[in-house]
Amino acid sequence: MENKQIKGETVKAFWNMLRKSNPPKGILIVAILLSIIETGSGLIVPLLTKDLVDQLASSSLELSIILLLTLAFVLQTVTSGFAYYLMTYIGEKVVSSIRERLWAHILKLPISFFDKHESGETMSRVTQDTNTVKTLITQHLITFVTGFISIVATIIILCIIDWKMTAIMLIAIPTSLLVFIPLGRKMFTISKLMQDEMASFSGNLGRVLSEIRLVKAYHAENIEMEKGKEGITHLFQFGLKEARIQAIISPFMTFIMMLILILLIGYGGVRVASGELSAGSLVAIIIYMFQIIIPFSSMATAFTAFQKAMGATERMKEILSIEVENPAIKPAVENPSQPIKFENVSFSYSKDLILKNISLFIPNGKTTAFVGPSGSGKTTLFSLLERFYLTDMGKILLGDKNIDTFDLQSWRSEIGYVSQESPIMSGSIMENITYGIQRTVSINEVEQAAQQANAMEFIARLPDGLKTEVGERGMKLSGGQRQRIAIARALIRNPKILLLDEATSNLDSSSEKLVQEALEHLMIGRTTLVIAHRLSTVIEADQIVVLEQGEITGCGTHQQLLQKHTLYKELAQQQLQTT
Repeated sequence: MENKQIKGETVKAFWNMLRKSNPPKGILIVAILLSIIETGSGLIVPLLTKDLVDQLASSSLELSIILLLTLAFVLQTVTSGFAYYLMTYIGEKVVSSIRERLWAHILKLPISFFDKHESGETMSRVTQDTNTVKTLITQHLITFVTGFISIVATIIILCIIDWKMTAIMLIAIPTSLLVFIPLGRKMFTISKLMQDEMASFSGNLGRVLSEIRLVKAYHAENIEMEKGKEGITHLFQFGLKEARIQAIISPFMTFIMMLILILLIGYGGVRVASGELSAGSLVAIIIYMFQIIIPFSSMATAFTAFQKAMGATERMKEILSIEVENPAIKPAVENPSQPIKFENVSFSYSKDLILKNISLFIPNGKTTAFVGPSGSGKTTLFSLLERFYLTDMGKILLGDKNIDTFDLQSWRSEIGYVSQESPIMSGSIMENITYGIQRTVSINEVEQAAQQANAMEFIARLPDGLKTEVGERGMKLSGGQRQRIAIARALIRNPKILLLDEATSNLDSSSEKLVQEALEHLMIGRTTLVIAHRLSTVIEADQIVVLEQGEITGCGTHQQLLQKHTLYKELAQQQLQTT
């Protein structure tokens, strides 16, 4: 009962998805009309063939019959071609709309979603699952409708020609349904599992290919080969399960068709010999039999495709049901040049608290540094400030307003973030510096930002300058060059709040000096929060906050902490005496 309810909800979600994709109704109506004309032309052919055979038997052939037959064949061919093209257009249009909706939704999902799902798995939803829906629309939807019309119309015509022969054919329908219905349910389950496995396999591929240097550096090709082979084997097994179902359906349909054909020819031949039935009528009945069996077989295939599409829809529905970031319209940030306050903030990724009852005042336009052991919650503090996650308890204020009350895009536009390994997108240096800016940016602005970031000195040496392609994840650039591009990206946005997450920790001394100079340009007049493992980079900060196991254990200037904080004093003795 529960399975039926889930399936019913999935079917409803599928039709809602189609409706929201706003298919071109005019073209759909034309495609349906053309398909009905094609079906009608096909239904006339056996009647014309009946008259042709009877005329040939009585040696009185009329030219009009041949012309009408030719016209019916031409009309059927032309309307079939146009109907197919129009349905393909509609299918592509609908799936394009669904993909846009999915992609827009995915981009607005919270970071917590991407923490739990591999990128390849999510990509599979946008590409493969939507392709399954497209196959149903372009290849099976109209076929199902016209097939149903063809079967009903054919049965009516057959009853008019000879009801006894029609009764023999109709035996096949309930027999076939007894086989198709349970197999359809089985196909739905298998299809759903196969799509999950395909998403998992795509996720693994994305993970390996994005970290291919790590794989090769640690000779992990064989390990990843085995993991890949495991996924491929699972897909192979699901493919065989689908094939087993198709292996029952196709031969079963052939068996039924041949059995009915033998019965019709045998019984019809006896009736023709006795004069109860004309030879033309028998030929027409046999042709009509194929016009029932073939659409019925197509409908069975469409039913299978429908089950697959339902599995794909369920997965897409799961993504679309996840609440996006900032769903409601909120006011923009009016005055970002205000102090930031953490009031009793606690946060956990799962069960264990990462931050515990944090209360902190960060003065406007000053530099606040965060030090402490790895895993103490420094980067998590930045993530909460960027609203990648929501606090479990407490609140973060800008002035006297909770940052959650601001429009998310407006809030993040006031923040510049430079991390330990600042991400670089595939593309040109110019595209990376201006990444995310939704206004026209002049070359002069870009060059000025690059100059302030100490990046122009290496950009000018490159053959294509700002148009130089940086490669996937910026692998054509050194670590120091990537950092300076990231600083230029922050500078051109002119943020009022600056987050620096160990921005110089992985650099050699010459690169560190250039990056440090660039950061000093960036920090002027901004509220700056710095995470640093090396105290030498933050001893001049206006205040230094010591974090230990998610709690603030000290806050003050370098000199104040040296006098009253044990851990900070130990760190200073270890690091500063050797510098």
